[in-house]
Amino acid sequence: MADQINTLEELGAVAGVETAAEELAPREPVRDELGRSYATGKRKDAIARVWIKPGSGKVEVNGKEINKYFARPVLQMILRQPFTVAGVEDQFDVYATVKGGGLSGQAGAVKHGISKALQLYDPSLRGALKAAGFLTRDSRVVERKKFGRRKARRSFQFSKR
Repeated sequence: MADQINTLEELGAVAGVETAAEELAPREPVRDELGRSYATGKRKDAIARVWIKPGSGKVEVNGKEINKYFARPVLQMILRQPFTVAGVEDQFDVYATVKGGGLSGQAGAVKHGISKALQLYDPSLRGALKAAGFLTRDSRVVERKKFGRRKARRSFQFSKR
C-alpha cells in the first residue's frame, strides 16, 4: 500500500493514458486553395451550400444580392445574425446556393451554413456561435398528414345532424 494513488494525474501516469487536455489539440482552420471555407446548412426542407472568404461583407444567394433574394428585412436580419454574434460584421463575403423549402426555411439554412463555415474558417469563433445555438441544426419539420383527418391534427368538422 506504499504506492497509493491519490489524484487523477497519478492514475493516468500509472495507466499510461494521456489526459484529456493533451488529447484535445486546438482546432485547425479548414480552408480550400482559394482561401474559402465551405459548409452545408439545413432548415426544414431547405439545403444551403455556403462559401465564405474574407471581403467587404457582400452576400450573394443563388447569384442575387441579399436584398433582392430575401426582400423582407426580417430574413436579411436572420442571415446577418452569425456575423453580429461572432463580432465580424462586414469582414466576410458570402456566396450561397440554396434550394428546397420556402424563403423562411432557406434563410434559416443559409444562416446555419454561414455559422458552420465561420467556425471552420476561424475556430476561435466556435464558442460564441455555439452559445447562441447557431451550430445546431433545427430539426423541426412539418408533421405529416394523418388519414381520417383534414391535416396533421385538425379533424373534419363535426356535424351532429
